[in-house]
Amino acid sequence: MTKTITITNQKGGVGKTTTAHSLAAGLKAKGYSVLAVDLDPQGNLSYGYSTEQDKPTVYEVLKGEASALEAIQRTVNGDILPANILLSGADMEFTRTGREYLLTEALKPLQSLYDFIILDTPPALNILTINAFSASDSLIIPMGADIFSLQGMAQLHKAIEQVKKYVNPNLKVEGILITNHNPRTVLGKDMADTIKQIADQLDTKLFKTAIRATVTIQEAQTQQTDIYSYSPKGTATADYSAFIDELMKGSGKHGQKGLQESKRPSGR
Repeated sequence: MTKTITITNQKGGVGKTTTAHSLAAGLKAKGYSVLAVDLDPQGNLSYGYSTEQDKPTVYEVLKGEASALEAIQRTVNGDILPANILLSGADMEFTRTGREYLLTEALKPLQSLYDFIILDTPPALNILTINAFSASDSLIIPMGADIFSLQGMAQLHKAIEQVKKYVNPNLKVEGILITNHNPRTVLGKDMADTIKQIADQLDTKLFKTAIRATVTIQEAQTQQTDIYSYSPKGTATADYSAFIDELMKGSGKHGQKGLQESKRPSGR
């Protein structure tokens, strides 16, 4: 059974794309078949996967001009359904009844191909984010260890509850993940305590693992690769590995389907 996980926070700069990329790479390293889906018009995740620019993207998929299978690109970093700037007009362009389910319908044919589908969302509570919530089993909320990252959490919680009420009643919040953390400072410790209180208010958990601040993440992004490939023994790699272990702990053994070569997308 495929598990679909969305990485979300309407605040920018909190590590959504880094977390999506690292989660997908970490699960792939464990032997799971993983698809990353970029729903951000900025296309940062697509850049990190070194995707080709002249291929169909999730935009064409949502418009019904291409199937998800046709748009998936196989890259050296893994399989991805890429995005581009055309998604920026999604709220005005996708207006028909049932637009909340466009992604859900598009991903249905992929359910037998992947163990995990990881969705990266834009820094906004727009129709793309709602589509991600609708198509997902669960959410992970990255949050920087700074005061600005706390802004907007009430609105995010309200949006999640609305989706659960009207669109996807089985949606679960896995927890809040602290990113860009410096545990040696008093501010870092105080912010962790504050975020724990927010997690309690949202009736979710704060992951015990926090992602420590390190330049390795930016270096890996510059090289268009993931932290597992760029720095296997680095701090960020160790943190994300611990986070993935924590995420999967207690969830039971997840079956490994593995894509058959004849069914794999024919991209790079």
